[in-house]
Amino acid sequence: MSSSRVLLFSLAAAVAVVIVSVPGPGQAQEASRLDLILGLGLPAVERDSVSFASRAPGSPEAARRRAVHSISAIPDFVGEDGARYRRGRVIVKFRAGVSMPTRLSALSMTSRSASMSSRPDYANFDVVEIDANEDPAAIARELSKRPDVEYAQPSHRVHTQLVPNDTFYKRLQWNLPLIDLERAWDIQPQAGSSITVAVIDTGVAYTGGTLTPTLPAFTVDGVLYPALGRVTIPYAAASQLGPASRFVAPRDFVCGGTTPLDFDGHGTHVSGTIGQLTNDEIGTAGVAFNVRLMPIKALASVWDVALGCATDTGGFDDDIARAIRYAADNGAKVANLSLGGPGPTGSSPVMEDAIKYAVGRGVFIVIAAGNDFENGNPVEQPAEIATRVQGAVSVAAVDPLKHRSYFSSTGTWVELSAPGGSDRGFGEAGYIFQQTFDYDFTDTFLLPPARLTAPRFDVFSYIGYVGTSQAAPHVAGVAAMLMQQGITDPAAVEAALEKFATDLGDPGRDSLYGFGLIEARNTLRGLGLAK
Repeated sequence: MSSSRVLLFSLAAAVAVVIVSVPGPGQAQEASRLDLILGLGLPAVERDSVSFASRAPGSPEAARRRAVHSISAIPDFVGEDGARYRRGRVIVKFRAGVSMPTRLSALSMTSRSASMSSRPDYANFDVVEIDANEDPAAIARELSKRPDVEYAQPSHRVHTQLVPNDTFYKRLQWNLPLIDLERAWDIQPQAGSSITVAVIDTGVAYTGGTLTPTLPAFTVDGVLYPALGRVTIPYAAASQLGPASRFVAPRDFVCGGTTPLDFDGHGTHVSGTIGQLTNDEIGTAGVAFNVRLMPIKALASVWDVALGCATDTGGFDDDIARAIRYAADNGAKVANLSLGGPGPTGSSPVMEDAIKYAVGRGVFIVIAAGNDFENGNPVEQPAEIATRVQGAVSVAAVDPLKHRSYFSSTGTWVELSAPGGSDRGFGEAGYIFQQTFDYDFTDTFLLPPARLTAPRFDVFSYIGYVGTSQAAPHVAGVAAMLMQQGITDPAAVEAALEKFATDLGDPGRDSLYGFGLIEARNTLRGLGLAK
């Protein structure tokens, strides 16, 4: 581990974000809820070191972070099938031409408490508010029986799923040679320069500034942490994601507004695998290192809850649906969803509708297949949707030996495999490394309450994650390179990736690896390219 060093990174402009009151249910969320000022000359502390003991399925740190999901003071509604739903909400899509009076009548006949505000932005469905004690799944079932309703569903919970001259490439990045990227870069050195990839995640550290919120007391896993009052929180951009000009159409569906800051590190890490700066003699490399990135925040972290942006960590499928539609309407050609959660087949028509909409507008969708193999291996949403949509794929994880990662979910929805790593038996060589926040400075809620301090989001290291969240962005990056070659139809992109994948496991497609491990060079060369 080399010594740490400090680099200065200056932003191109100073911007003030308007602060407004929290919008009510159904209201458009156009302005940020954060006390944030983006300023000039904010230094990013870059530790030229690595850490790999964080956030791996099965590790103590991961277990602690999973417990963070109990931070909410408003617990999920648990249905008879064990599925977890957002309390007080049902998603309904009425058929075209159904009048507002008819819609309201339908709701009143199903639930006396039901009410509906104006439609959220980037939604083709309505959000119905109900009493928190009512069963949203039962109400959705009753509404689904009506001829004037296309679909109705509860709001399901989803959560996150982790030869250049870059310093750590040869030592740590087994994952990129595993899919033959070096020879792929020879074929396509532009690495997706005309393609925009949407990262629908926890946000991205793409800009810098200072936050000055008032932090109240909060509870994590039953432990009460004291109020810190008015604090100053530094925030910096991850320099290895490139300049601010690389980021297009950012959007925040958690805090509102157009500054989707990452307060977790997951979205920044995923973005690094897709497009980390490469061959610059610094840090790690990325797959499609010239793509444009569209940061879209749809998943909340602990600090989003503490800052008043969300009531719980993770996210919900209606917000993911809005994020997907936003990406499609704002120029994305690839969308990466390193997220998901258990849910029966066909249980999220709102996400399926959004995925089909995006694919219809030319967006290739990449979805993590799930990390729940050792947790009963349930069907995963939205991964299972990919089996019904040509132009959307779900991605399982493999370790450095090309074996299925022990946590990687299996099922008929698995279509491709990519490096996701393993924290069992490989040491540091089993992780997927990218630059993201140094969690020693961000995850201060893992300390005893008496030692709680405000987080810092200006210190970066090269952190190892494992998961299907890390497998998916490999596929997103290769898809962007393929689109750069002119193969822009999402169904054609999927067909090429599957046709030239390296078959693993049983011959042909199987439930562990799908069509096999993505093969970057063969996929590009299989189109008749010369190299």
